[in-house]
Amino acid sequence: MRMEDLDPDRSRAVYADAALDDLRWLGIRWHEGPDKGGPFGPYVQSKRRSVYLDAWRKLRDGGFLFPCRCSRKDLESALGAPHEHTSRSAPGLRAGKLDPFDDEPVYPGTCRHLQWHAPQLPGPTAVDLENPEGGNWRFRVRDGEAVEFLDLNLGPQRFVAGEDFGDFVVWRRDGVPSYQLACVADDAAMGVTEVVRGADLLKSTARQILLHRALGFKVPQWFHCRLVVDHNGRRLAKRHDALSLRALRQRGLTPMNILSAELPVEA
Repeated sequence: MRMEDLDPDRSRAVYADAALDDLRWLGIRWHEGPDKGGPFGPYVQSKRRSVYLDAWRKLRDGGFLFPCRCSRKDLESALGAPHEHTSRSAPGLRAGKLDPFDDEPVYPGTCRHLQWHAPQLPGPTAVDLENPEGGNWRFRVRDGEAVEFLDLNLGPQRFVAGEDFGDFVVWRRDGVPSYQLACVADDAAMGVTEVVRGADLLKSTARQILLHRALGFKVPQWFHCRLVVDHNGRRLAKRHDALSLRALRQRGLTPMNILSAELPVEA
């Protein structure tokens, strides 16, 4: 059990305790975790910063990263004005393409030309860039590179860098490593050999395979599960008023009701 609590705005100890309690109620058990310890601790991502910094430095030194000074507003403006950003986009990059199951649009390439060792960001010098704080850092993909893997549930998968996904964030300007980097670093450090997760993360797997390769890690096997959806075919999410496991539990549903997908149609 690994607690992925990197987002400081959404992560609270009370939420983590409730998640563990709900999973125990559901009948899920684990041999290692934040409540049990184990050989690969700590099992809380907010306490593993040194692991992520080591991975960031290795990627930086290998020339895989570039600093990005674009704000969210800058990207929204660029993606909303194709005539303005087409000339700045890398060859073959379909800037602004967004998959409904993926939260990161194809990066328009605005800062691709920047190098980590040059003082391009506001303020820091080359010496200051020994640490990632103060700006976003993106992994530079090789346009046209096909990332292929065999999913143990959904079969052969193929994504093309620069078309299906672009240069992606590995470290945020607020000092937090991205989900992509943290998961790859932790999976390697913890000896994970098989990753099982939702099909909405298929494209993230392509990104993570590139990180595994760049860091010299052994790529695990992948098994992506089809998502549980509501009566409109949308994946369950808070923004669509989907009920949490705790709410279903409070309504009187049993673990068997949930595991067999006997869920209420409406919230």
